[in-house]
Amino acid sequence: MTIVPSELDLPERSRRPRCSGLTMVIDNGIPLRAFTDAIDSAAEYIDSVKFGWGTALVTPTLDEKIAHLREHGISFYFGGTLFEKFVVQGAFDSYLALCRDHGCEVVEVSNGTIPLPNREKARYIERAAATFTVLSEVGYKDQERCLQLSGADWIRCIREDLEAGATRVITEARESGKSGICRPDGTLRFDLIERILASGIDPNDLVFEAPTKELQSYFVKRVGPGANLANVAPGDVVGCETLRLGLRSDTLLHFELERHATELAAGA
Repeated sequence: MTIVPSELDLPERSRRPRCSGLTMVIDNGIPLRAFTDAIDSAAEYIDSVKFGWGTALVTPTLDEKIAHLREHGISFYFGGTLFEKFVVQGAFDSYLALCRDHGCEVVEVSNGTIPLPNREKARYIERAAATFTVLSEVGYKDQERCLQLSGADWIRCIREDLEAGATRVITEARESGKSGICRPDGTLRFDLIERILASGIDPNDLVFEAPTKELQSYFVKRVGPGANLANVAPGDVVGCETLRLGLRSDTLLHFELERHATELAAGA
């Protein structure tokens, strides 16, 4: 899918509402005009917006931002950290009420900060899934704590969340790309990702937090243009789309080699 028609052979991309190849943007509290400009300039490539962390409670223009997303038919939800804040204070029902009051159709359920066992997190997923579409998140904000999760633990938690009713499971990387599936220096934990992808879990059931160009490029090449990516900055949406289409140096040759291999196979 491109705005400007061309004769280029590009990877196929569907229009919203998409079932795969989701681009999920994180709003860290940017000013309203910057937000609306970013949405206006790239709306067709944005599938949802997360109001990160607890910014939903301290954003004076939250209602205006939500109204703008509705105009473009873009879904929105509040960050998992806000969910955790309500849960740790025993106010889960109030959290769901907050989401309903703002018209959220999606909620994120996570345990990246608070000491919430995954089995207990799954029970929150079950309760929320009765009313909302649920995105769960696996992995911790603290890198040392996250390194204690084995590959088998990640896979078990992902499966548990999906079985509890999560529509998709997000793999933690934080907005910095330096935790969860990433090391503190920002490099990807390739062995962990390969183990998850080899587990039999449908890649479309996964959303990879990929706030940097390097992470976005890796997942587009490893999973394909249909990789679901989250924590994309508002100003990086168009750049992310060029990665999906092989219109950026980081993925251009990858897709050209795939295209030539397909042509050779078809002519064999």
